[in-house]
Amino acid sequence: MKNDIWIAGIARGHNAGVCLLKNGEIVFSIEEERLSRRKYDGGPYAGMVKILDYTDKLDYLVVAHTQSLQETAGKVDFSGEDVYTGLARKLGLIDQNIQTQAHPQVIDMSQQHHKLHAAVAFYRSPFEEAVALIADGAGSMIPVSNPNTGEGLALWEYESIITASYPANFKTMYKHLGCRDPLVGADASFSGEQFGEEGEFEVMISDRGGITKTYEAVTQYCGWQPIEAGKTMGLFPYGNENSDLDNLFDPRSPHPGVFDRNLFIPNVPNGAFVNDGFYKFLQANAEQYEAVDGDVTKLDSRRDMAYAIQTQSQAQMVKLIRKAVEMGDTKNVVISGGYGLNCVANYAYLDALKDEGINIYVEPISNDAGTAMGAALMYWHARTDDETNRDLNTLYLGPDHNYTIDDIALAVTKSDTAVMKDANDKDIVDLITSKNIVTVFQGRSENGPRALGNRSILFDPTLEDGKDYVNLVKNREYFRPFAGSILAEDVHEWFDLRGMDETPHMMYAVNCQPGIEEKIPAIIHIDGTCRIQTVTKEQNPLYHRLITAFKDKTGVPIVFNTSFNLGGDPLVETIDHAIDTLEKSDIEYLYLPEHGKLITVSN
Repeated sequence: MKNDIWIAGIARGHNAGVCLLKNGEIVFSIEEERLSRRKYDGGPYAGMVKILDYTDKLDYLVVAHTQSLQETAGKVDFSGEDVYTGLARKLGLIDQNIQTQAHPQVIDMSQQHHKLHAAVAFYRSPFEEAVALIADGAGSMIPVSNPNTGEGLALWEYESIITASYPANFKTMYKHLGCRDPLVGADASFSGEQFGEEGEFEVMISDRGGITKTYEAVTQYCGWQPIEAGKTMGLFPYGNENSDLDNLFDPRSPHPGVFDRNLFIPNVPNGAFVNDGFYKFLQANAEQYEAVDGDVTKLDSRRDMAYAIQTQSQAQMVKLIRKAVEMGDTKNVVISGGYGLNCVANYAYLDALKDEGINIYVEPISNDAGTAMGAALMYWHARTDDETNRDLNTLYLGPDHNYTIDDIALAVTKSDTAVMKDANDKDIVDLITSKNIVTVFQGRSENGPRALGNRSILFDPTLEDGKDYVNLVKNREYFRPFAGSILAEDVHEWFDLRGMDETPHMMYAVNCQPGIEEKIPAIIHIDGTCRIQTVTKEQNPLYHRLITAFKDKTGVPIVFNTSFNLGGDPLVETIDHAIDTLEKSDIEYLYLPEHGKLITVSN
């Protein structure tokens, strides 16, 4: 291409992120928290500055969020610009001389939240056409008028079904929307034009939260922030089926995903709370709290609620998948939005739908940061009419730091205790099999929330108390499970993939083959499952080589893998972050396989 086209997508809000494209190819994609070192950081400012490492000019800045850029982004003093346009201008990324409020190089894709989730999943899938199922806590806020009364309404997205095809054809077929007014849903009829779309589509409106919002309510009930729903997923196998909790979702509703009004209290504009004040079996007295030392995750009420929301929410998703297939007239389904990260549910779909011929792709960058990539890719394909289905399967998309030995040596000198020496895979395996935690740092960081061998903490999966030990070191809850990275060529001997050839992105918590649990107890959850990553030589040659060395010594083609961070911290991004994490913990070893170096930090 004669003139390069640079497009940056940015995701505002929590889980902010930036994705940079050059001629439709991903240059880098990263969450803001990796750079700022603040978990769930909003506002992709550091990510926008990182663009300057690759280009000093953008052709287009595409903005993703749940609400209008002009309405919610704030203003730069005097200039009247929104803060993101102002920052891009001040960095020199867009034209300095344009004074209009709506800068022509800034494309506002706010209020298309679910379509952008659909876009990143579709463009990264292997499909030429598909139907996207989006389920998250709350997507775009959509202001409309009640067709019955003419009064203004604020609606927010819970679940959407959207057909997708190249180059950039995304058509909404169904939306579950939340509203303050509980009476709207029964009688209201909305056209697509009221939502800024062409044609008609099915709409379900209620004042009750959708699938993900209900899951978040239970997460709060268990003692965490709504965004920490992964902890609820980890707790669920400790619970049991409870007859008092047989219907978290309204069995009378003709639509999936509507929570039971008796068990949950809506909290406008888009939240919900468990109604534990009404149901005594959801409460705990002082004696019960004392018996568990105040740790509510050890109470049957919390564990059973975690069990109920996991099993029942995934059953609701199965109903929606079938609805999507029917509405989209295709067997190709892509799933995104926050609920897409539920690896237990993702595995359950394979069993529930095994005889229906449905092809499912679950997007590993399903969190809101992924909408930065969705926005950039959608705009590229729409503007250029590009129908190329690119191979976007890799998640090693972080900025390329290109560390030299001298760069690493300089980072080591900043530490009072760190020393560096030569090391190879055999040395690292010897450390791991001697009950040492070893971190690994190489190449470009993983986009999304999973560590896939480039920013990972490794341990011996064969140790009985391995899970408890690493949870203690990482400052995580006792019930949190760990993942395993396995040589792809050995996976079927160890795990049941339910017809899948591989799972390279750690998106499924899969069953073990018979007799496997006792061989790798450190990474097997209480329900006999393990979240696994299959590794090939092509996907990650150095990581594959290290796992092979572990197999050569132990006979086990799997290493214990968890994210390279401490509890509450983002994954490390730079070599400085990596060494700093060791200094703040009881972890001593940092392996750099690209350079054949081992850094040891004395704690």
